[in-house]
Amino acid sequence: MSGAAMARLLLEGGAVQVSHGQPFILAAGWASPAYIDCRLLIGDARLRRAATALAAEAIRAGFGDAPPEAVAGAETAGIPWAAWLAEALDLPLRYVRKRPLGIGRNAQVEGGPVEGMRVLLVDDLMTDGGSKVAFTRGLRSGGATVTHALCLFHHGTFPGGAERMEKLGLTLVSLASWRDVLAADGACALPDADRAVLERFLADPIGWSAAHGGRATMLKPAL
Repeated sequence: MSGAAMARLLLEGGAVQVSHGQPFILAAGWASPAYIDCRLLIGDARLRRAATALAAEAIRAGFGDAPPEAVAGAETAGIPWAAWLAEALDLPLRYVRKRPLGIGRNAQVEGGPVEGMRVLLVDDLMTDGGSKVAFTRGLRSGGATVTHALCLFHHGTFPGGAERMEKLGLTLVSLASWRDVLAADGACALPDADRAVLERFLADPIGWSAAHGGRATMLKPAL
């Protein structure tokens, strides 16, 4: 299964980092004892090829008669993954900025037009989906049809993500989650001490965040 395979790649690449002291403050403002650094996979040819193959397999298997006609990487961490995935699927590549830069209908989109195209949004992570709002808006303002977003890892712990995806009309294709990381065994398995920290956090992520200097409540999903 792709979840188990992606989790192994993340663990092999050292992308799963667990702190027993100072918490990580994620981009969305939540505090967490664990951090996923997908950028570490970028530098290892074997790991990035394997991750790209898993992503391509998920797209080929999951889109039926309406596959994407282009791949758009989310600024900035999604761009390299979108590039490798576009190459694997032999599709046009675009990238989308967090906010408009310049003028015109395609102010957020680079690499060519997207008007009238089914475009797959690609990012490395999803926490609570806040950044996906701006990226989806940018692509749709350029005339793209955007129904799916792909990420390598979905935290799936904090509120707001499912609501945002529903309001955006987006289906999330995620290659791995914390459940997959915790299920990893053998040489890739998390040390017992790291597992205990992570399991305490996952039992009450909002409470854990509030107690460690992060956000204590979800923001109203913005569209």
